[in-house]
Amino acid sequence: MARIAGVDLPRNKQARIALTYIYGIGQPRALKILTAANVDAFRKIQDLGEDEVNRIRQVIEDQGDVEGDLRKDIAMHIKRLVDIQSYRGQRHRRGLPVRGQRTHTNARTRKGPRKGTVANKKKATAKT
Repeated sequence: MARIAGVDLPRNKQARIALTYIYGIGQPRALKILTAANVDAFRKIQDLGEDEVNRIRQVIEDQGDVEGDLRKDIAMHIKRLVDIQSYRGQRHRRGLPVRGQRTHTNARTRKGPRKGTVANKKKATAKT
């Protein structure tokens, strides 16, 4: 099993798909990495030699942030927005959509499950 950037890549997948298991690498960037490393994108990870895996690893290190470094940078950017109390920072702090989406009916992913209405309120007060 090939291990690149601290991630075990699945052996039975093509190289262009397997690289997307690394945080910060999508399909377009995976293809650029493989062409720069001179590796066929459609070969399976289990069929790659050690020298090819090392070339891929070297290209990823040269290109920049992936995995932990990228996660840390993104967290620092969000923390900066929260610290300066910008509008976007306030939305991050409250757990609401940041990019101007409507929240009256949608945004369930950001807001979480619906809070139930207070049920049986009349019955509790009507007790005599």
